[in-house]
Amino acid sequence: MSIQASPSFSSIEVGIKPLLQSDGYLAQLLGQRQVLSTQALGPMIAPWLEQLRDRAAHQVRQLTLPTNRDEEWRFTDLSPLEQVSFQPPEPNTALAASDIATIAALTLPEAEHSRLVFVNGIYVRDLSAVAHLPAGLFVGPLAQLPLEYRDQLREYLDYQQGEDLSGWNPSPGTIRDVFTTLNTAGFLDAAVVWVPKNQVVKPPIHLLFVSTASETSIISQPRSLVVAEASSASTLVEDYVGVGEGVYFTNTVTELWVKENAQINHTRLQRDSRVAFHVGRTAIAQARDSRYTCNAISVGAKLSRHNLNVTLTGEQTETVLNGLTLATDTQLADTHSAIAFTQPHGTSRQLHKCIVNDRAHAVFNGKVFVPKAAQLTDAGQLNRNLLLSPKARVDTKPQLEIVADNVKCTHGATVGQLDTEEVFYLQSRGLDLASARNLLVQAFAAEVIDQVPVASLGKSLSRSVQA
Repeated sequence: MSIQASPSFSSIEVGIKPLLQSDGYLAQLLGQRQVLSTQALGPMIAPWLEQLRDRAAHQVRQLTLPTNRDEEWRFTDLSPLEQVSFQPPEPNTALAASDIATIAALTLPEAEHSRLVFVNGIYVRDLSAVAHLPAGLFVGPLAQLPLEYRDQLREYLDYQQGEDLSGWNPSPGTIRDVFTTLNTAGFLDAAVVWVPKNQVVKPPIHLLFVSTASETSIISQPRSLVVAEASSASTLVEDYVGVGEGVYFTNTVTELWVKENAQINHTRLQRDSRVAFHVGRTAIAQARDSRYTCNAISVGAKLSRHNLNVTLTGEQTETVLNGLTLATDTQLADTHSAIAFTQPHGTSRQLHKCIVNDRAHAVFNGKVFVPKAAQLTDAGQLNRNLLLSPKARVDTKPQLEIVADNVKCTHGATVGQLDTEEVFYLQSRGLDLASARNLLVQAFAAEVIDQVPVASLGKSLSRSVQA
């Protein structure tokens, strides 16, 4: 099987000479972006999208890669990424039979008829399954977007501009994140999920993004747009995996719009190759009475960073953020979250757990912003970290910035090792040392894994913890 992009895709060099003076590596990444095909996307989408990408490319030229001198990146060193020269994916990438079998094994049985598969950012129809969706529900690539949604596309795509909320600015952004902007400048297609009003979608929707590893290190920039219209309900699984051996870089952006009284249960799973690089942003806008749950699981990549931004634009919203990071060997896994309340009567609960082994390093920075207008906010945040070796490291920073005077907000963080008395107790009941430790680690992770609403995925994650 081969992945076919439009014949008009071609690699172009964009502004590399002037960029080399300020940030040559960022210029190299920007230079890998490819030309869109107006024929594939159609006259209603392609011209506007090309303008959007060109505008983002111009913004990238004004930015630089973050360093440890930047507060938001002081624990995450990007120098290993900068040592790799990446190339764009080939327009026609042939998948070996073994790769196809690997991808098939990663699909979810619960999403038998609601699955999109992208390989290196390019939609693969033969591996996807969206032929038997409920009437009105759209799950597909940009080129297949129905006419009634195309008119609204520009109201949603890239409207949440990857703003940096570290400077306490919950309104759509003035400060662009460099990787988000790079994705906007270079993405070739997007996975679009559009749930119409009053529709309850019971089967999970599986978005599977596959990166192929080979002798050439490639950069792929997957993009997703999810619009849940008023009073709808759906379950979404966003899944990043790698096949083959080799270094690659996945730079991804997902935008979710949860409209009035809508509900989304979202599981984001990052299980890339242990030698890969992964940077992702998830931006969520919640309207009045909406409910959003995110289960963010990170188990792969040599270096990973997930930026999770939630902006609560309406009253009486409910937000639940569950996170689990598994890091071993020399992995670096960084999670930065920001919840920005803008209206009163909002509720949020966040629990993020890290299990760190060997010489791995985990980072958690969680922010909650409560301005004066967001009275009667109820926000709770907790980060718990388990270190399994003397050289494992975690940096944690739960953070509240509150201006309102009538709120209920709590936060906390714990860092520790396995309790020797608990290990001894299990050994006294007949377990060997390794089994006792594994059982306690599984129990620590189960609080998050049990929240995953897809049974087969929960079992797979439990096996990952055991490993």
